[in-house]
Amino acid sequence: MSESPSPADSAGMPAPSRFASALLHWNDTVNDRPMPWKGETNPYRIWLSEVILQQTRVEQGWGYYPRFIAAFPTVQDLAAAPEQEVFKLWEGLGYYARCRNLIATSRIITEEQGGVFPDSYAGLLSLKGIGPYTAAAIASFAYNLDHAVVDGNVYRVLSRIFGCALPIDSTEGKKYFAARAEELLPRGAARAYNQALMDFGATLCKPVPECARCFFQKHCTAYLSGQQQQLPVKAKKIPVRERYFHYVVLQAGDRLAVREREGRDVWQHLWEPLLLEAEAPQEKGGLLLRLQQEYGLDPRDYEVESADARSRQRLSHQLIHFYFVHLRLRRKTDLPGFRWIALNELHQYPFPKTPGDFLRKNL
Repeated sequence: MSESPSPADSAGMPAPSRFASALLHWNDTVNDRPMPWKGETNPYRIWLSEVILQQTRVEQGWGYYPRFIAAFPTVQDLAAAPEQEVFKLWEGLGYYARCRNLIATSRIITEEQGGVFPDSYAGLLSLKGIGPYTAAAIASFAYNLDHAVVDGNVYRVLSRIFGCALPIDSTEGKKYFAARAEELLPRGAARAYNQALMDFGATLCKPVPECARCFFQKHCTAYLSGQQQQLPVKAKKIPVRERYFHYVVLQAGDRLAVREREGRDVWQHLWEPLLLEAEAPQEKGGLLLRLQQEYGLDPRDYEVESADARSRQRLSHQLIHFYFVHLRLRRKTDLPGFRWIALNELHQYPFPKTPGDFLRKNL
């Protein structure tokens, strides 16, 4: 940090070349952030890692990546795999639309593009489940094409460097930061620069920044004006929807009644026990009455094993309250849309995290 402490160039902004040079020097000499996909140039593996990390913390996605690579070494292997097998491997990562897109895109690449990933930003962007950020990441990491990545870490870094209070979730803000990201990108060095920028945001310019260790503090507008904690700015607050899922676990001997979730709701194509959703929590008596009215299960046909398990799970914009009632039936009954599976087959079926955890611990 021997340069002049002036934070900006003649346009009132940090000089692009100054930041890029400092960042690449930090990356070459100090940055040692380890990740299993770091330095990868295989577009399939980069795509896989990026899809896993969409809306997922690195620490959570870390273990999934090597398991997917081991199970499906190539995009052709992924395309040929049974969907249930892929969903089972994805189990616990959440945001299951990513998994559906993963399967669909692997088949498009295998069946329509000869197993070869597009080598252009536009071609990558045309694939299902790949947006501007993922397309830029694959294009730069696999082919070193000059496309800037802009994710949450990058928004945070740029808003602080430039001292910009435009909301990062507004149309104006997104355009502004995309333009600034392209301005900062050193041509011909996108692969190293993009990775360094994301690492910088994840290790130094964090939500609670470590400015004392930052190589760019003397040129950072937010640091010089004391605005690190106020930036970046978000304008939208999406309301959280609360839902009440009452699961009735029906067991007959060593068999369990489960069904595959359909429609466009959460956890599509995952499996679950019988679900009674309500607008508010329901007590055991009310649930058993609904069970009789909606499914014809007479109280004389079962014994209540347990009815006190409760849990909660936060999704992106939903808070789901779980209630579990475990019933032992005297015999299997015909339930349209359900499948009676053996308890030792549970591991073959992908379940949402909370119902899956209950079944594994209690059956």
